[in-house]
Amino acid sequence: MTPISRKKQVVAHSIRNDAPQHEVQTNLALARWLAQILGLKFGGSYDPHKHAGRDLYVLPTQTVVGTAQARALNIKGPQDLWGGYVDHAFICTKAISHGLLSPEAKAPEGWSSLFSERVRDVVLDGLSVFALEDARPAATRLLYSGPIRLKPLHASAGRGQQVIRSLDEFEALLARPEAAVMFSEGVVLEQDLHDVVTHSVGQSFIGDHVLSYCGEQYLTRDGQGEEVYGGSRLLVVQGGYGDLLTLDLPDDRREAIRQAQVFDRAADEAYPGFYASRRNYDIAQGLDSDGQRRSGVLEQSWRMGGASSAEVAALQSFVNHPGLRAIQVASVESYVDQALPADAIEVYRGPAENSDFLLKYVTVDSYDG
Repeated sequence: MTPISRKKQVVAHSIRNDAPQHEVQTNLALARWLAQILGLKFGGSYDPHKHAGRDLYVLPTQTVVGTAQARALNIKGPQDLWGGYVDHAFICTKAISHGLLSPEAKAPEGWSSLFSERVRDVVLDGLSVFALEDARPAATRLLYSGPIRLKPLHASAGRGQQVIRSLDEFEALLARPEAAVMFSEGVVLEQDLHDVVTHSVGQSFIGDHVLSYCGEQYLTRDGQGEEVYGGSRLLVVQGGYGDLLTLDLPDDRREAIRQAQVFDRAADEAYPGFYASRRNYDIAQGLDSDGQRRSGVLEQSWRMGGASSAEVAALQSFVNHPGLRAIQVASVESYVDQALPADAIEVYRGPAENSDFLLKYVTVDSYDG
């Protein structure tokens, strides 16, 4: 990566017109914070009339899809955004983690079978389905080995998922009126694990700063009582994965880092139009229905995500203290109205998409004192 031009303005950009307030405000807060760290002007929310043709550094809420969208934002490569770009929308979803039922199964335009071949050994057992007629045979094949988890492509934070334990349960799901639309939009059917720990592994390339990290996610309950993403604890270094691996890490984290690297390289190889300056991967480690330990990449995040605030906090620490070897940071999302913990940095406080209240904050701790 190269230094960011001093002429650039940092702008927030909510790609979804119906984005909830907490997403929009978090996006703005992180863009403002990033501008401050980089010593650049903060341009507020992207405005096509105000910012058209300007030299921008964009923080989009979603992965940028297609050349038209990139051109409109004046994004030419990874140096112009903190996030990612793909040629087709499905590439930035969990769909690419798994292959298709067969070569004859329906697939979206631009699908690469090469990717699923490259990542086969670093993901859980699963299939991606894009048509109702492919759903039953796909489920039949996977249920032979135990319960499966159904994941609609466009759900996030763990919402909308359900565990299927038998073909009868799956048949009942197929009979629902919304089933045809859901499967046509894309569904992942994946081996279900229990006693799961979810690791976050990734890298951020921001100007001439390179950060690499590993850590764990944790869950919480939203205002509806549903178990959802509650934050991430990360160990972050300045530099690449090689620098991260010089630290004293347990074997499970080293395995997660290795699997994320395989997945990351496969994306570059199978989808040559893809680029990203934020590359985050979720890796699940747990037990299958036979009690055997399994580990695999669940999905990627080439956009602003739950751990983004922690990454910005780490960048702030490294800029303030260039000699730091590593830093521990945590992003927290709580649906309970409470006072901010001592020394925490508030990112958002207000209503949520599925709850009356959401608090997002970051904490920073030393690595070695």
